Amino acid sequence: MKYTIALLAGDGIGPEVINEAVKVSDAVAKKFGHEIIWKPALTGAAAIDAVGVPYPDETHEICLAADAVLFGAIGHPKYDNDPLAPVRPEQGLLLMRKKLGLFANVRPTFTFSSLLDKSPLKRERIEGTDLVFLRELTGGIYFGEKGRRDGGETAFDNCVYTRAEVQRLAKKGFELAMTRSKKLCCVDKANVMETSRLWRETVQAMEKDYPEVTVSYEFVDAVAMRLVQWPNTYDVLITENLFGDILTDEASVISGSMGLMPSASMGDKVSLFEPIHGSYPQATGLNIANPMATILSAAMMFENFNLMEEGQAMRDAVNKALEAGIVTEDLADGGKAYGTKEVGDWLVANL
Repeated sequence: MKYTIALLAGDGIGPEVINEAVKVSDAVAKKFGHEIIWKPALTGAAAIDAVGVPYPDETHEICLAADAVLFGAIGHPKYDNDPLAPVRPEQGLLLMRKKLGLFANVRPTFTFSSLLDKSPLKRERIEGTDLVFLRELTGGIYFGEKGRRDGGETAFDNCVYTRAEVQRLAKKGFELAMTRSKKLCCVDKANVMETSRLWRETVQAMEKDYPEVTVSYEFVDAVAMRLVQWPNTYDVLITENLFGDILTDEASVISGSMGLMPSASMGDKVSLFEPIHGSYPQATGLNIANPMATILSAAMMFENFNLMEEGQAMRDAVNKALEAGIVTEDLADGGKAYGTKEVGDWLVANL
């Protein structure tokens, strides 16, 4: 099989971790008789510096023509530290999600047996954790009307959802639950927010179409608490954009490092795969970034092509590396730390 992949390295450590994911992906493709055609494109601060916008039209066309998008990270301190900057890298991310129709962010959280004691939570609280958040990605407060009034003294951000937006995200949640333990949790704030009441009544109306799925409804603050108490009691969770942004970052560190968790953003036109960590500009060029989240994101990409054996081969290689202590400094815990490139080379050699 031949696949065309749009390659958006982005900023900071993005190019470094993407390089390793490409190496490992090419090794898997060669092993199983596939061909990958990589199509690099600009986004984020790198795109602003080059052409003045964070998500150029040329990049969009490359993404639309691809079978999938493999994405690194965006963000740069010169924009983070300037609240008046008219153009920001993050605007490119939101525009990309909107233009590509990437409405469902799939964020798994799982543990590795060799790393249970590296988690900030106790072993007995996290053992067996294997949950997936589905975060709605193109609606809500991030895309609502925003602005200032009263001479700049008052600011507002409107949170708006349509029933159709909730339905399409919830449908994916129900379908995913059917392939797992048939448990679904709808996360909202229906005791306060009207948009959350719309979420809850919409999901309740869909329950009859999935009679085998047991659905629970929990307030976002309660879920935030339970994620650090008993994360292994959750399986599939669905929620809106802002809640999902916060909760998935909280859940991501359960495994022991944010550098381990992959993600996917699914849409009608094309799907995008990316590590959940940011651009980590302080580590740029130092060969210390953990590439495993990006490599596991590439594994999700292969599995999305229904190449399950290929994806599992990448996961097995990562597990072998962790068990052998072939890790970057975020996981070395005082032991030997390997460089970004060295971890990628080891994975290629051990596939």
